[in-house]
Amino acid sequence: MEPTHLPVPDTSTPARVLVIDDSEESREFLADYILAPNGYEPILARDGAEGLRKVLTDAPDVILLDLEMPRMNGIEVLEALRQRNIEIPVILMTGHGSEEAAVEVFRLGVRDYVIKPFKLEEMLTAIKRALVEARLRQERDELLNRLMQANQQLERRLQELNTLYGIGKSVTALLDQEKLLTRIVDAAVFITGADEGTLMLADPVTGKLIHQAVRRKAEEVQFVPAKLEKMAIQVIETRRPAATQATLYVPLLLGGRTLGALGVNNVKASRPFTSHDRRLLQMLADYAAIALENARLFRELEAQKEEEKAQIRRLFERYVAPAVVERIMANPEEVSLGGVRQIVTILFADIRGFTTISHRLPPEVLVDVLNRHISVVAKAILQEEGTLDKFMGDAVMAFFNAPLPQPDHALRAVRAAVALQKALHALHQRLPEPYRLQFGVGLSTGEAVVGHIGTLQQMNYTVIGDCVNLAQRLQAKARGGQVFLCQRTYAAVRDHVRVRPMGPMPIKGYSQPEPVFQLLGLK
Repeated sequence: MEPTHLPVPDTSTPARVLVIDDSEESREFLADYILAPNGYEPILARDGAEGLRKVLTDAPDVILLDLEMPRMNGIEVLEALRQRNIEIPVILMTGHGSEEAAVEVFRLGVRDYVIKPFKLEEMLTAIKRALVEARLRQERDELLNRLMQANQQLERRLQELNTLYGIGKSVTALLDQEKLLTRIVDAAVFITGADEGTLMLADPVTGKLIHQAVRRKAEEVQFVPAKLEKMAIQVIETRRPAATQATLYVPLLLGGRTLGALGVNNVKASRPFTSHDRRLLQMLADYAAIALENARLFRELEAQKEEEKAQIRRLFERYVAPAVVERIMANPEEVSLGGVRQIVTILFADIRGFTTISHRLPPEVLVDVLNRHISVVAKAILQEEGTLDKFMGDAVMAFFNAPLPQPDHALRAVRAAVALQKALHALHQRLPEPYRLQFGVGLSTGEAVVGHIGTLQQMNYTVIGDCVNLAQRLQAKARGGQVFLCQRTYAAVRDHVRVRPMGPMPIKGYSQPEPVFQLLGLK
């Protein structure tokens, strides 16, 4: 049932408040002391029957309704309003002890209630709330009317959009340029019923036509008639549609750029295109512009990704194990090429007695012996997926927990240290005794800056931090065959290793002695 439409009050005039109360004293008090002084126009009714008549004739904005009245009580008034589907905010005025009845009448449409005797502020607040509700209801009705009108227009376009939706979805999903061009032209011919369709793209620099696709019904042709090409150029230059009796072209616009022109043509001029065809073709052109831009961006993104992968591979294949490189290739976003702070474990290994042996061996032999020992150390580090930082003459530096996270980085470093000592022992079985070199190893865990550091001409993936210095100092303290751990490294692996506490040892550059532990093996 439609709401009863009463005369709409002029919002430039005072709000009209209908008081329905059998008490003359109450009516006059409300009119003279509350409503009129606060800018409201009072309308008074002695009972429910009179009040109902004035609702229909005077179109009040708010009703103040007493519950107990002769002839027609408040509940009967509410029921009458409800039967007539009149939507005017009602404020119920009830005495003490009538709260239960007040709650009951909310079911009949009462919006608010005040208890007699009421305070001035109470009544004014209730009236203001009711007026806000009335205004919002009126705005809602006006909005609904506008929405109904808009809905009629939308329904007319719904069929067009449904047609274009499937076409647009298939077009925007294509990333292959040639397939995309063909799909767009096919769609243009389909939605307009044209004999021919043409798509031309403009070179973004020169403006010349660099791509073109033409489709005739049931046949594909490889040329564009001169008259169509001329019209396409006009559309691209003016950024506006162009049409003749049997030809229609629209621009492919994307932001401030014109990508090209999409056109359809009928062989017989007796079949002119309508404004409906033009609207559909322009919407398709909008889809096509987005799809073409997506395809271009996809090609650029793929090229960029390939270049990034090649760059990452070039950067890391010198430092880390092949398995780590492949994981980086699979998830390059996990790698930060800039400097970042993170916890790492550093491994320093230095040959003992290298200076002495270098005086006794020819350079060629010396290099061969050195490379054999360094290779053993590097292999042990890479097996634990550590990162080789640098080779410094007869020393090797590596770190763990970068470029990929390794929750067990300290344990990996310890295993690498144990493995390199075992591998050195195996190597020594194949070398003459004078060629057998020992390594002192130091391990330290702490925060460092990790990243590519250097100049544009020469950059290295490395670590910088106090833990690097500490690992180097521990290595310097270790004799050949010894592996020294700092306190933090030991704390991270204590359940997995056997150690000998070396006590606090003075470390160069540190004000206090540092606890040091000699690694004896794995548990």
